[in-house]
Amino acid sequence: METRKGNCLCGAVKYEITAEPVATRVCWCRDCQHIASNGTVNIIVPSEELTITGKLSGFTKTADSGSSVLRRFCSECGSHLFANSSARPLFTVVRVGTLENPSSVKPSANIWTESAPDWACFDSSLEQAPRQPAPLQLPPQK
Repeated sequence: METRKGNCLCGAVKYEITAEPVATRVCWCRDCQHIASNGTVNIIVPSEELTITGKLSGFTKTADSGSSVLRRFCSECGSHLFANSSARPLFTVVRVGTLENPSSVKPSANIWTESAPDWACFDSSLEQAPRQPAPLQLPPQK
């Protein structure tokens, strides 16, 4: 198990993840497109395995899936770092671009592909989901 670290653009918010991601996906929902002007690459981790230091601000919105999503970002530079969904309260979404080593993970799927623009480039080796996949489960405890 690799401990992963990351931070916002200005370095005011830092974080550490002490578990392997449950999933790594490229999301093409319209909300992610508003955040990144593209799809966003995200890892999903157990919330209890994420330690955050620094001041975050948040914005809550109802997503296309119907879930309430809290997006959290640096109060100083505005970098979007995390999201939490009411449908998956045990997990936190972490934006891969904020990892110190974004190459330490590889996406396994493109999700919300039906919302992607015509010019979106999809890796044909990845699973494709037109909307939100089934809810994730925590790995079994050892």
